[in-house]
Amino acid sequence: MLVAIGLLVVLPFAFVYTFLFLSNTVGIALLEWANGRPYHGEFYVDPVLLTLVVLGGLVVQYWYGPRAVLGSVGARSVSADDYPELHAAVTRVSVQLDHPRPSVAVIDTDVPNAFAVAGGSTGRGNGNDGAGTVVVTTGLLELLDDAELEATVAHELAHLTNRDANLMTVAWLLPTITYYLAIAAFYVLYGLYRVLGSGFGAGGSSGDGDDARGLLVAIVVITVCAVLTLTVSAMFWAASILLYRVLSRHREYAADRAAATITGSPASLATALEKIDGTMPELPDRDLRKLDGGAEALYLAPLEERAFGSKELVSTDIFPDTHPPTAERIDRLRALERGDG
Repeated sequence: MLVAIGLLVVLPFAFVYTFLFLSNTVGIALLEWANGRPYHGEFYVDPVLLTLVVLGGLVVQYWYGPRAVLGSVGARSVSADDYPELHAAVTRVSVQLDHPRPSVAVIDTDVPNAFAVAGGSTGRGNGNDGAGTVVVTTGLLELLDDAELEATVAHELAHLTNRDANLMTVAWLLPTITYYLAIAAFYVLYGLYRVLGSGFGAGGSSGDGDDARGLLVAIVVITVCAVLTLTVSAMFWAASILLYRVLSRHREYAADRAAATITGSPASLATALEKIDGTMPELPDRDLRKLDGGAEALYLAPLEERAFGSKELVSTDIFPDTHPPTAERIDRLRALERGDG
């Protein structure tokens, strides 16, 4: 966890200083070429200001990230009157863990799953945002019995107690920033060459050498800047996604063991995982795509299919899975039940 936290802080600094290095090498060379004279300065980023910006960004992500996740999957807050068994399970496990009682939300979908988001503002106005939110689907509530539901709730509350839900919330900051920077750079390049391909400027310079050179300089500068932005953003997106998925993968074992200890019944969580794993392949792909919303790494069990559209630059399927194999998790829980773990 300490190593992961260190990487989460270091990667944004490395991202900024990579751009700073390119600005002072390629950028200055472009300036000198464009202006036809030497450039004697250099670009500089104040370390204190950068630290404040990075830490401020992590705080903003921590505070507003949960709201974005809940909104992306259509989660809605529910009261104890609407879902008494679910609220009772959350209350019991919270007391056992001595953890502030989190908010409870439900997603209306046949896909059986659950996840938790920590801290921050959920935008629900229920006064306990800082305790996090446990989210379950209606499909999960229909599929599991009371013991299995409590084991699932214990798994999610273990993520909150272990603080790895907090870590996953802030870990999504750099992937988000780098992704949108890469997308912006891609569309700048795409737009530029669409304009050039349409014959823009074909008859506009009429032999004016200064105008022709100005157009060439603009094209070269925009192209080089966009290509470098796209390349660097894609590199750091890949690195941050890799870190995010590895974190997601390894945190599941700890939460499984904690849930087994809390409930005293490893078999209940094992059975819940078996039911979810057996149900998932039968569900339409469109339901799985709708539930993803960028939050797949947070779920109790992985979605059977990841459906990335053509807008994705690189499919995250090239990275390690977000979860350990469900069969392996079940085997570990069965071993705990036998007293072998």
